[in-house]
Parts: sequence; C-alpha cells; structure tokens
Amino acid sequence: MISPTRTLGIALLALLGTGAVRANAQSAAAISSQATASDQPTQGEWGDQGDGTYANPVLPADFSDLDAIAVGDTFYAISSTMQYSPGMTVLQSKDLVNWKILGGVVPDLTIIDPELNWDRMNRAGRGIWAGAIRFHAGRFWVYFTTPDQGILMSTAASAAGPWTQVQTVLSDPGWDDTCPFWDDDGQMYLVTTRFAAEGPSGTKYNIHLFKLTADGKAIVPGSDRIIHQSRGSEANKLYKWNGLYYHYYSEVRPEGRVVMMDRAKSLDGPWETRQLIHVHGAVDKEPNQGGIVQAPNGSWWFFTHQGRGDWEGRAAVLLPVTWIDGWPVLGKPGPDGIGGMVWGGRKPVAAMPLASVVAGDDFNAPALRPEWQWNYQPRPGMWSLTERKGFLRLHAFAPLKPDDLKAVGNVLTQRAFRSSRNEVTVKLDVGGMVDGQEAGLSHFAKTFASLGVLQDGKERTISVNNNGARTSGPVLTQTAVWLRSTWGFDGISRFAYSLDGKVFVPIGSTYQLTWGSYRGDRIGLFTVNSKTAGWADFASFRYEVTR
Repeated sequence: MISPTRTLGIALLALLGTGAVRANAQSAAAISSQATASDQPTQGEWGDQGDGTYANPVLPADFSDLDAIAVGDTFYAISSTMQYSPGMTVLQSKDLVNWKILGGVVPDLTIIDPELNWDRMNRAGRGIWAGAIRFHAGRFWVYFTTPDQGILMSTAASAAGPWTQVQTVLSDPGWDDTCPFWDDDGQMYLVTTRFAAEGPSGTKYNIHLFKLTADGKAIVPGSDRIIHQSRGSEANKLYKWNGLYYHYYSEVRPEGRVVMMDRAKSLDGPWETRQLIHVHGAVDKEPNQGGIVQAPNGSWWFFTHQGRGDWEGRAAVLLPVTWIDGWPVLGKPGPDGIGGMVWGGRKPVAAMPLASVVAGDDFNAPALRPEWQWNYQPRPGMWSLTERKGFLRLHAFAPLKPDDLKAVGNVLTQRAFRSSRNEVTVKLDVGGMVDGQEAGLSHFAKTFASLGVLQDGKERTISVNNNGARTSGPVLTQTAVWLRSTWGFDGISRFAYSLDGKVFVPIGSTYQLTWGSYRGDRIGLFTVNSKTAGWADFASFRYEVTR
C-alpha cells in the first residue's frame, strides 16, 4: 500500500460514524465485504490513502466506545467522553473512513452529575461511558450510562442537534454499555450490563434485557431478565437480521478481550454463541467496542475502537465483515471461521474525497468549533469569544489543587493524533496577565506538561512545567508569543517558543505523552492564577498532522 505524504490541518476533526440496518438475504456461503485486506500495520499510516484504499486506524486518536449506524447513504457514530464537555461526541461520514464531528449530545454535564463541574472535577475516567446510537421513527436516539448515575437517553431530529435534555431511564449506579432495540411489533427493549456485583452469589457482568415504555424513557416494571453472564461481558448491541436476533457483546478470554455474539429465533432464547474475532494483544490492540453496518454497495463493515489504549487513546479502526453461515465474521476469516485483525484495504465507498481532518482556529466564529471540548464543565463567564473579537479569552482563577494542571478549570482541549509528525502552534497575547498568572499550551492525561508564560510581579517569563519540574526561559518583553509542541509516532513531545512566529527556539526537556483514566493525551489551552485574576487571549490555534 503506497501512501502519499500529506499534511492535514486538524481543527474541524473529520470523524466517525456508521450504522446497522437490516441484512439482505444471506446464503450459507460467505458474503464478502469486497475488501482487499492488509494483515500488517504500517507505522504512521492511517485513514484514507488517496488511492481508493485506507489504512487502520482510520482515526489515530482517542475515540473510545464507538457505536455506528447507517441512515440512507450517511453513517453516524458516537464516542464516549467521560468528563469532557460537551458530552458524547457525535460523528458523521459518507464512507466510514473520512469523518467529521457534528457536536455533542450533552452540552451541560452538571445535569448528569455536579461532580463533573469545574468547581469539583471529581470524575476523571467516569462521567459518560459507552452507549449506542439508533435511528427510529424519524429521530436519532442515543442511550448511554454513567457508572455513578445509571442509564440515560436523549433524542434529536438531526444528529447535529439540538438534542433533548438528558432523561434518566434507570437511576442506579453500576451499569454500563447499553443499547436500545425496537422489535417488529414496535416493542422497545434495552440491553445493558450490570458490572457491579448483584444477587446472592455476588456475580458481576450480568447482561440484562429490559422492556421500555413506548417513549423510551422508562423501564417497564417486571420486565427485567438476565440473558448472559461471562467474564467482563459488556459492549452490548442488539440487532435483528433476517428474522434472527443477534446479541453482540465482548468478554475477556485468555487471548484478550474478544467480540462474541449470541443468536436466537426469539429474545427468550435458546441462544447459540460464536466468537467473531481473534486478537493478538499488543499488536491488534483488541478491537471490541463498535457497531456493524452495511454500506450502500451491500458490503458490511465493523467500526470499532481498539480497546488497549496507548498514549493516543483508543483509536478507531474499520474492519470488513464477511457473513459465513449466518454469522458476521469480523476482519479476515481464519481457518477456524473466526476473524482476525486487518490493517487496511479497499474503502467501502471509493468515490468519496479526502476529508480535512482539519485543525486550526482563528476564534472568529460566534461559537467554538465542534472539535473542541472542555476538561469538565467550564465555568460560565470565565471564557469568551466576544470580549475581544478574533480571540479566545480565558479568565484565570485558582485551581482546585495547587501545581496540578489536571485540576485547572476552563481548559479547552482537542485530542492528540498519533502520526509520523504532529505540530500544534498557538499564538498567545499576554497583555491581560497579572501577578501570579500562568497561561499557555499543555498536554495532559496521566501526567501533564505545559509551555507558557508565567508572571511574577510585573515580570513575565517563558516557562515549561514538566509534571511539576520547571524550566525557565527568557524574560518576555512583548505581549505576543508563539508556543509550539511537536511529536511523532513515539509520542515524545518537544516544546519551542517564538517571538516572531517564524524562528522557534527549543526549550525544556522532552515529555512522553501518556494514557490515564481511560483517556489518551489531550492538547489544552489554559490559564490559571492562585493569587488574583487576569486573562489570556489566544489569537490562533494551528494543528498539522503529516503522514
């Protein structure tokens, strides 16, 4: 596979989506996805290769807990967001390879949990977990769980929103990985995992099936039943193809977390069970949480995250699906009839052009672009796109913990991509900064690092903070400064600053990007002050990815 080298901006992140529809008539013989698969990963290659093929991952960044559907000739997907706001990312694609972000389902996380607010910041890796997106009766439906609240839902006429205010379906902690389903008679169901211990034996990971009321907002009393239990069983989806019910889930086996499927003629069972894919741990990174969809040309595909996260997080991959004896085999079928990971092949829809996985923001729009998220729910009145036209103004206030960037409120973030070369450049105006204030560009996950300007009295100094270890640069005698982070496939970041936007001077030691609390590295714009106040004006944000 030959991949041209090209540089893509990344600020309108072109992102994910897919969907499940009814299967066409299938014979007992294999129905192929028409993909010519590549069995081995190629370092640095990803996404649309510009020649009718694609390389996995299709999105080498943190798009965890994916689900996908097809609506007409368009694919939609969702990705869990934990403590980031807006919550539950919604994506759209025309070919399952080139994606864009439409927005988020939950604009205000405090409706779900006050611990997700800027003044508490007590839910790292929790918040909004996996869910499912479906299209029914002319509306999009999203169901998801939080480990501390229970099962929630929202609907919208358009995947871009606006979404209805989140409704609690089941108020009870300890549930995850939920999916709605409408049967042919109109009855609505919900399949979900109880990961917390339950029952006299204290078993965990029981998979429950509930009936829902007609509006989908409540569980029908007395309808609860357990349909499966195994080690770590979760990632639930429920489909009906050619009159058969298919319950998709994953479980932990000696080889790793694998995708499983139960099949039955009735939701009451009995169920047949089959493993759909083998995984090879560190190499395949366990593709397991996703959705099975059909493209307009009749081919079938599995859009999923890789469950083993490295510093880039749980990246999105696309695998062909081959139907064998009425089972959707994921990836490349092996001699035992179980699939295996593939690292590329022909695109599902060849005619679609490259998307701009674009970054860059001049902050001239009346609202933030949909690629942006806040770390926790931001503090109202402490950020603005209108106080100074063409700038993002962040007002400084005290962190919840001293000397910890992860405890700073109002940090605006984007995901870090894993590619051959990645470069983020920010232009910052420090004219509104005051004593004790710091502002700049950061990375954070398990640990953190930042490059910025630190003000002591009236003196402003270029400063690097590498997880608490400081490196001081020169005193800044002007208000404009450019800050840059570059990293490669290894995730080793190098900081540099510039006084003219042209010549950049390296500063500080290298920083290894990290994974933590189920999330990959995040790029952040921040300001903080434990003493007084002040503000920082960000004039531009540039994000370039070379592959």
